[in-house]
Amino acid sequence: MARALPKALTLTDAAAERVRELMARSEKPLIGLRVGVKTRGCSGMSYFVEYAEEKKKFEEVVEDKGVTILIDPAATMFLIGSEMDYAEDKFQSGFTFKNPNEKARCGCGESFSV
Repeated sequence: MARALPKALTLTDAAAERVRELMARSEKPLIGLRVGVKTRGCSGMSYFVEYAEEKKKFEEVVEDKGVTILIDPAATMFLIGSEMDYAEDKFQSGFTFKNPNEKARCGCGESFSV
């Protein structure tokens, strides 16, 4: 019996609500938000989130809590099993990721390594 693979990405209720808010503000028609990783920061990689007007070749599509997230193909192996959240406090607001693949994170929380 094959073991089930974890979902590529799940969303908290707060993240799904924020995705809906961002999509409602867009002047262009969107199919969802795109999540990926870029090489930068003192630990090596950082997350990025951007508007997605169309699905790119080889992107994984995650539908969770009524919203659509597209995962950049270069990021899939780094994000499998992650949870996307949205947090707001006095100093900052933004999407955050609980990623079981992370091995280290920089002190400021802007970058990570696997």
